[in-house]
Amino acid sequence: MGSERRATYTRLRINLNSNTMQTQSTDVSRRSLLALVGGAAAAVTTGCGGSFAATTPTGTPTSTPTARLFYTDVGTGKNVMLLHGWSCDSHDWIWQLPMLESRYRVVAVDLRGHGRSEVMPSGAYMPADYVADIESLIQMKFPGQKFILMGHSMGAQIAARLAAQRPDLVSAVVSIDGGLGFSADLVPVFQKTTDDLNSGDPGVVGPALFAAFYDAATPAAFKRWHARRLQGTPVHALRESFGPLFLGGNQVGAGAQSENFCRSLTLPFYHLCRFQDQASAMSAWFSNTKSKVEFWTNAGHWIMQDRPADVNAAVAAWVDSL
Repeated sequence: MGSERRATYTRLRINLNSNTMQTQSTDVSRRSLLALVGGAAAAVTTGCGGSFAATTPTGTPTSTPTARLFYTDVGTGKNVMLLHGWSCDSHDWIWQLPMLESRYRVVAVDLRGHGRSEVMPSGAYMPADYVADIESLIQMKFPGQKFILMGHSMGAQIAARLAAQRPDLVSAVVSIDGGLGFSADLVPVFQKTTDDLNSGDPGVVGPALFAAFYDAATPAAFKRWHARRLQGTPVHALRESFGPLFLGGNQVGAGAQSENFCRSLTLPFYHLCRFQDQASAMSAWFSNTKSKVEFWTNAGHWIMQDRPADVNAAVAAWVDSL
């Protein structure tokens, strides 16, 4: 390469249309940078990263402070945005990203208090806070565009809430074992988990909860990954995010409140879940003719990790049908 030039960057941002690259802050050599991206061809599939401080279109702060979100933006085609679950981050989609990014424009987000996104103070982890972040991200970074939102667990509930609140921003929702449609019989379990999170160590309580939702097909390495990642997530974010999904007057995750909420959605909705009775009940809740609910076996709560090839094929077929 000749003499090595020094470049600085914090996050590599690649413009897929012009094949240009913008770099900012962290000192690395030109040779190291080329090795990192693997050349221009690899860069096209690796994509770009960014962070976003959400504001209103006028540039003034929103009434509810929004978080600086880390996300990647890769590919061309239909807009798809990925929202991970409670205690997780956007790496959860690593088995989906190569396929999705080869077919669509994919924005994979770390939610507030998770992954590389901003940790907000206590009192800022209600479902409405998460929804406000994604709403602002779409409005400010992708003005005039609509997204298919694909969420797992808590992320699917956030996606559904935004779809109900802002149908002008959301064209469809894919819910991977989303936080919706659970039987009212599980509310005491969710209440106990919330109480245990608040009074005990989330690093112990969380993995114990996960254990009840794994399958024999779930690899031990995945279980260890999920537990260690949770143990690195801010405690107040874990404690304050879980309960409101399933408890209280504004919850939409369980019982009649969840059913009424789902019945109010009119856009295409694809829900994959692990309980036959849940699938049977929810199949009648969505009015759009393109909506469907499926019962999946041989997988734990992270269906897209336990059965990645099957999930990839099913999601791509449904998205392509829209």
